[in-house]
Amino acid sequence: MAGLGTPRGRLFLVPAPLDFGCDVVTDVRQTLPDASLRAAASLAHWVCENAKTARAYLKRIDAVHPLCVPIQAMQIIELPREVHKKGDHDGSFDARHLMTPALQGHDMGLLSEAGMPAIADPGSSVVRAAHDLELEVVPLVGPMSLMLALAASGMNGQDFAFVGYIPSSPAERVARIRALEAQALGRGQTQLLIETPYRNPALLASLLQTLAPETRLATASGLGMPGETCRSASVKTWRAKGWECDKSTPTVFAIGR
Repeated sequence: MAGLGTPRGRLFLVPAPLDFGCDVVTDVRQTLPDASLRAAASLAHWVCENAKTARAYLKRIDAVHPLCVPIQAMQIIELPREVHKKGDHDGSFDARHLMTPALQGHDMGLLSEAGMPAIADPGSSVVRAAHDLELEVVPLVGPMSLMLALAASGMNGQDFAFVGYIPSSPAERVARIRALEAQALGRGQTQLLIETPYRNPALLASLLQTLAPETRLATASGLGMPGETCRSASVKTWRAKGWECDKSTPTVFAIGR
């Protein structure tokens, strides 16, 4: 533990481009402000989901702004595997031990696989730990697929809910879709959901089979990448147009009215 006179570091929430894991890689300057890139380049201590992809992202930043230390000298800590599987939003994981560099006076970065850390991704336990240790938390500006998709949907942006993944078994999935539709139509609350990209077509098929013809359905695919697509229409129109969903691109789905 650092002494009482040791200045404490800050925790920076570092956004990442939405092309993580995709075949097409964009120029980071097209999706992140220069100030966010500069702040990321100044950090040598990191908490992330995957060290390999974190280093790959740091190389992209280095091409724009030189890193404060070589990538090989970066101190990168991975979140435990169980956090990836079960999430860390319920408070069950204590991440305070990961904050040791900040207690020793070093600024730290929290990095997600895509978009903003702790939003539809692990990381909230790290943010909680920083607050519990009275460290300053600094969220940097960058892309967030949920908000971009909501804005592009034409649905209610005053009352909405992100419900994450829904069950994959047919019966449970249908029941969940109907419950979400009831929320969307009954109180006008837009429902946002996601799926693993290769399961996108199956989820779209389930939505089109289950939702009422007049219910509005929207998708936002490949946000921030060449060829990004945003569609919003009634289920009846979706069926008539025969629109499909790419299985290789991250997609946000929205149900509303």
